[in-house]
Amino acid sequence: MKRREAIGSLYPDHVDAVLSRIDSILARYSRQTDSQPRTLSQRDCIMITYGDSFRDPQSTPLDCLKRFATEHLESLISAIHLLPCFPYTSDDGFSVQDYYQIDPELGDWDDIRRLGESYDLMFDAVVNHISQRSEYFQRFLAGDPEYDDFFLVSDPHLDYSSVIRPRALPLLHPYEKNAETVYVWTTFSADQIDLNFASPKVFLRVLDVLLFYVSRGARYIRLDAIAFIWKELGTSCMHLPQAHRIIQLYRQLIEQIAPGVVIITETNVPHAENVSYFGDGTDEAHMVYNFTLPPLLMYSLHRQNVCKLTEWAGGLKLPSDEVCFFNFTASHDGVGVRPLQGIVSDEAINDLAQIAVDHGGFVSMRDNGDGTQSPYEINCNYFDFATPPEADDDSRVQRFMLTQAVMLAMPGVPGIYYHSLIGSQNDRDAAIESGINRRINRAKLQLTTLTSELNDPSTIRHRVATRYKQLLAARQADAAFDPYGTATYDCQGPVFLIRRASDEGTVWAVHNFSGDITTVAGLPDQMIDLVTGDAIEGPTLKLQPFEYRWLK
Repeated sequence: MKRREAIGSLYPDHVDAVLSRIDSILARYSRQTDSQPRTLSQRDCIMITYGDSFRDPQSTPLDCLKRFATEHLESLISAIHLLPCFPYTSDDGFSVQDYYQIDPELGDWDDIRRLGESYDLMFDAVVNHISQRSEYFQRFLAGDPEYDDFFLVSDPHLDYSSVIRPRALPLLHPYEKNAETVYVWTTFSADQIDLNFASPKVFLRVLDVLLFYVSRGARYIRLDAIAFIWKELGTSCMHLPQAHRIIQLYRQLIEQIAPGVVIITETNVPHAENVSYFGDGTDEAHMVYNFTLPPLLMYSLHRQNVCKLTEWAGGLKLPSDEVCFFNFTASHDGVGVRPLQGIVSDEAINDLAQIAVDHGGFVSMRDNGDGTQSPYEINCNYFDFATPPEADDDSRVQRFMLTQAVMLAMPGVPGIYYHSLIGSQNDRDAAIESGINRRINRAKLQLTTLTSELNDPSTIRHRVATRYKQLLAARQADAAFDPYGTATYDCQGPVFLIRRASDEGTVWAVHNFSGDITTVAGLPDQMIDLVTGDAIEGPTLKLQPFEYRWLK
């Protein structure tokens, strides 16, 4: 859709004014950006982390993060996804108070610049909502006409039952505005006030924020909770056409001055809804989170059955060869289970939630709009989710690394949460003490202590980190793992096979989801294990319980 037409569909009474303002914003930032087009390759891998995940009293958290990445990951990651690193008031950063400043507890923009000298950077654009203590909302409450339409004031007596709710909290919250109580739309919490994208002022303000991030070195921009940005009573208020149009416009405008920037949408929803954010493959997200993969891997592991995984993977389709998935297993959030809907039964989802609880985790519920609740998110460290707590360390490491090998072998760019890279486990105390389930997987680590554990071969951390580095090195070295490449999938009993090919040859990634020794057939007669370098004789191969091999 052409720019004027798109703006006209969103803001028909303000087309010329919005277009003029867009030109002004673009002109200002075009002098501050230097982003050249660059094709993603198998060498691209993103570490997901908070700015203060690693700590050392001798340096700022952001400098400490750079030191950890340099000393322990070498060149095995290409980029760092900084979870919200701005001043905030709640939700561990996802209630941003000021989009333009770095949280002084983390460091400053100079720290960001130094980090960006070694790694590509992904910034979080938390633009569906903003902190109630932000200047925007405070000026709205004070009656400043400039901000009067920045937020959605709604009648609490209307019917909101059709609105999809991600959390079991009120949709509207009361606030005092000029001595009058008003009810304002709050999808996620009372401290996360939804911005009103029906206002052209909000659209333009957020465009400025996105281009500011580009000017500060963003190679990737993650659009957080972007499915919720357009509200229309009587609808689900998710995935509305206007939301897609806004993303398309932002991509078009960013590409005009920074064609190398990658837009990633974060929409934790059933798969068919999720992939709609690829648009036609050229006009919307460059990458979409592969939200079905984390819970489906766990379902397959605990059932020791890969039929559903194989069927789902075989049905993965992309609208063009210019887009790909952002593959991950763990994140700062939990493991969303809505993406399993339509793939496995509700009973199976409930069973998976109970497994997480049995392994020391928690389950967050969502409001279904009819007075009932259902599991929305499993809050459990992925390492602990994978393995019964009574299992021995070798088994725990093996089962966890099996899931990571599958994720790394699939087409797309891998996003690896920092706790997965270093074999962390549940931080139940943090979740219980805070009352925030997600903090079970958000522990902050002292770098000196962590380094000691990583250097000790007897620790789980050392074993996980060592094997992770082997997989990453093997992936980087072979063009078959091109993120835009294709894959074919098959299963032989409990063995999940991924076949990747390039001009340099074919890779068979085989993964045994069984606790028994299993034989896989149909392989080449002579192979090399890309991870270990071992020569392998085919065409059949015995796999040990939960063993994986990448064979060429």
